[in-house]
Amino acid sequence: MKILIIGSGGREHALAWTLAKDPDVTKIYAAPGNPGIEEIGTCVPISSTNVEELASFVVREHIDLTVVGPESPLGAGIVDTFRKQKLPIFGPDKSAARIETSKSFAKDLCSRYNVPT
Repeated sequence: MKILIIGSGGREHALAWTLAKDPDVTKIYAAPGNPGIEEIGTCVPISSTNVEELASFVVREHIDLTVVGPESPLGAGIVDTFRKQKLPIFGPDKSAARIETSKSFAKDLCSRYNVPT
């Protein structure tokens, strides 16, 4: 199984490190990745918010699953775009990601349901 991890932080490194232990995982890519991930897989110089280029990479490299780490690509609608193109991806769609990408939305939601903040 070929996996693309979107992001460049510690969370993405932890994902790559954990996924690399799975015997079904044959290749790990990260976009854009970081030096720690480079020791585990292959980093590709594509911005995490360049959704169209990421989708093209997934098609070109026959990626079996994309995993999104940071909130910025989620806010850019990467999951929505990939799903429209029938590309396997793990992460919330743009609407569901609002709780992470919009502090005012999160605060209003918590207030509406009496969740202490």
